[in-house]
Amino acid sequence: MRNLLAVDVPVVLALLWSACCSLQVMAELPAGDAARGERVFWQCRTCHYPEQSVGHNNGPSLWNIFGQRVGSQPGFDYSAVLRQADFTWTPELMDVWLQDPARFMTGNMMMSRGVSDAGDRADLIAYLKLFSQ
Repeated sequence: MRNLLAVDVPVVLALLWSACCSLQVMAELPAGDAARGERVFWQCRTCHYPEQSVGHNNGPSLWNIFGQRVGSQPGFDYSAVLRQADFTWTPELMDVWLQDPARFMTGNMMMSRGVSDAGDRADLIAYLKLFSQ
C-alpha cells in the first residue's frame, strides 16, 4: 500500500491550485472558435502536433488529449512531475494549464509561457477538441 504521507509536495500544491482555479473556470469557459484556434495553435506547433498520424515532437502529441490521463502517452519522455500527476485532461483543466503552464505544475518541461488571452485559449481548446473525438 502506498504511504499517503510520502507525497511530492509540488505535485500536491499544483493539483490543489488547479482544482481551485478549475472551479472558477468551469462555469466561465466560452465555446471558442476552432478556425481561430488553428491560427492560435501555430505558436504551439513548434513543439506539438494534434494530428494522429504525426506523433510526438519536442512536446507530446496532442491527438485525443481530452479524456486522457496526463503524462501517459507511450513513447514520450515526460518530466517526473507529469509522470507522477494523477488527473485527466479536460477542456477546463487545459484552460488553466494554458494560462501559465509553469505555475500550473512546477517542474514541467514545457517552454511556453502560456496563452494569456482567454478568448485565444477558448479558440485553441475548440481546435484541440476537433482532434479529441
